[in-house]
Amino acid sequence: MTKSPEPNGVEPSRSEDDIQREQLGPRGVPGAPDPAKMTPQREKKTPKHVDPGHTA
Repeated sequence: MTKSPEPNGVEPSRSEDDIQREQLGPRGVPGAPDPAKMTPQREKKTPKHVDPGHTA
């Protein structure tokens, strides 16, 4: 019996990337921690208070 595909417009619970990260780790090394982190320059550029804008 084969698994039926998801209907159009419905997102699967996990993406292909999620499945690969689970199997291979974040950088292709199983069990290794994810070394990605926000750089100081990017952190300085990211606004702390985001103005949601105006509706009109």
